[in-house]
Amino acid sequence: MSTHYTQLGLVNTRAMFDKAVDGGYAIPAYNFNNMEQLQAIIMACVEEDSPVILQVSSGARKYANQTLLRYMAQGAVEYAAELGNPIPICLHLDHGDTFELCKSCIDMGFSSVMIDGSQHPYEKNVELTAQVVEYAHKFDVTVEGELGVLAGIEDDVQAEKHVYTQPDEVEDFVKKTGVDSLAISIGTSHGAFKFKPGTDPKIRLDILHEIEKRIPRFPIVLHGSSSVPQDIVAEINQFGGKLKDAIGISEEQLRLATKSAVCKINIDSDGRLAMTGAIRRVFVEKPAEFDPRKYLGPARQALKDLYKHKCRTVLGSAGHAKD
Repeated sequence: MSTHYTQLGLVNTRAMFDKAVDGGYAIPAYNFNNMEQLQAIIMACVEEDSPVILQVSSGARKYANQTLLRYMAQGAVEYAAELGNPIPICLHLDHGDTFELCKSCIDMGFSSVMIDGSQHPYEKNVELTAQVVEYAHKFDVTVEGELGVLAGIEDDVQAEKHVYTQPDEVEDFVKKTGVDSLAISIGTSHGAFKFKPGTDPKIRLDILHEIEKRIPRFPIVLHGSSSVPQDIVAEINQFGGKLKDAIGISEEQLRLATKSAVCKINIDSDGRLAMTGAIRRVFVEKPAEFDPRKYLGPARQALKDLYKHKCRTVLGSAGHAKD
């Protein structure tokens, strides 16, 4: 039996993105696959009064179980209300790669899906994306497509090198597919090991601005936008980790991007790093501890603190839940 997302108290991204484009900020899209991550996301966004997109990858869906995820999302909506601030919450499939996967998520109560056909030739990408859009729009579910390829590895998504989005293709792609938003490749990268130490990675704002000219006010999405905070990397390594040469895109570059039509920014690796650092610290400082609550609790707090900072300083979404 299918479930419509409105039954769970969720919203799609359409109004979120319209307001973000007008307001010059980006909606945080935070990945989760367990309870502590979800708690941290909701607490952070409630306290910062920020709308939020809860992202689930194909791998996370398998890990957490699709039925449990549906009720976790519903619980997140009720939890925000319990905390006194019922913020807009969207449940989004990250990097769906088949029509069948997207359809299953829509039927299970997701309010937004991404169909990533970027690994296919252009015409096949158009065909697959249009197929998902046709089905999703029957249920008022919003769809994110992708043009270009990000380098790096994260969950089931991996590529050896960047393929920058071609501005000449975006207008045709949007027109033929009917997508509601578009993920582009302009220099961000998946995973924690994005760039070589000593480099100063930059987002290709020139490509972004050219794309904006071709599709004015159209919602643009940035994937692979973790900054890999060096203090967290140092904490992980201090307490037994071996994260060498892990650097990301600067937060200043991301804030610049939010001033454009970029209205959704995906952050996953930074959250993983924050939780790992906190857990490693407990294991070293309290080696006799075996209660999961005593190390997952600090991990949850570290994640919450990180995401509050992202909403307030990097994405500019704080204070916009009631727009």
